[in-house]
Amino acid sequence: MKPTASLSLDLDNQWSYMKTHGDAGWEKFPSYLDTVIPRFLGLIDQFDVKMTVFVVGQDAVLEKNHAALKLIPEAGHEVGNHSFNHEPWLHLYSEEQLIEEITKAEDAIEVATGVLPDGWRGPGFSYSPTVLKTLASRGYRYDASTFPTYLGPLARAYYFMTSGLGKKDRDDRKQLFGKFREGFKRLKPYYWETSEGRLLEIPVTTMPGLKAPFHLSYLLFLATFSPLVARLYFRTALAACKVAGVEPSLLLHPLDFLGADDVPELGFFPAMNRGGAWKTKLAEAMLDIYCDQFEVVPMGEHARRIESRSKETRALPVRRPAVAM
Repeated sequence: MKPTASLSLDLDNQWSYMKTHGDAGWEKFPSYLDTVIPRFLGLIDQFDVKMTVFVVGQDAVLEKNHAALKLIPEAGHEVGNHSFNHEPWLHLYSEEQLIEEITKAEDAIEVATGVLPDGWRGPGFSYSPTVLKTLASRGYRYDASTFPTYLGPLARAYYFMTSGLGKKDRDDRKQLFGKFREGFKRLKPYYWETSEGRLLEIPVTTMPGLKAPFHLSYLLFLATFSPLVARLYFRTALAACKVAGVEPSLLLHPLDFLGADDVPELGFFPAMNRGGAWKTKLAEAMLDIYCDQFEVVPMGEHARRIESRSKETRALPVRRPAVAM
């Protein structure tokens, strides 16, 4: 019997990348959803698995995106909440702002897809004690915003280096991708303890021990140097997960299926110097490895199985979120 693993995609749109990067023109909400959603759904369908797609509320509120977004639940995939404004500085929000951010996204996503989400991932892996408290109070089944890696500051430095952000914008984004201490966080699921109750945390999986990333965007970046090395690295990471008893949660992004030939405005991203067809083919190869080794399920199903085992064994630890994230 194969071990369980989950699969999710953060449906960041063209405007959300431009906004975080500090590029002009994002306010017009340019979108590639009509292109990328059918592309990744078609690929996932080849493997006969389901995943979770975390949708941004600002995309869901625009009627021009509804037809593409409805394809997700129609194909049997789970829909999650990825915030309304996609601002990776939720730690700066007041409690009132967070409640509005989360509920506004819920409403827009439900109208667009017919699904009220009960899973959450913060943009840019942003979270705070108030975010977790608000999610618990609203009955969310799980959070998936932690990214246990030591390399967050390096990723942030690269992002700043390729952007034209001023000091204020950099200060807003100073926790983008997390701090070095994120690498010390647990890879296996656990409960957050909040004043509104417990909330299951399912971290984005990194390589046990090294805490090096192996989400699909990172693998595609490695593949620009050597596809063989990227495949070997991925197999090594999955083997390490099995040895450590970690059920991996693999993260995808829209740019894993798009190239500069599709969205030239986002050419500053790693691996965007390759075409969309090349990236989609590599993504297919990586997913073939993943689905061959694990029983792949959406995050909601993964959460259900984790909680079911937890009731039997009482094995999940409980953590209190720190005041400063």
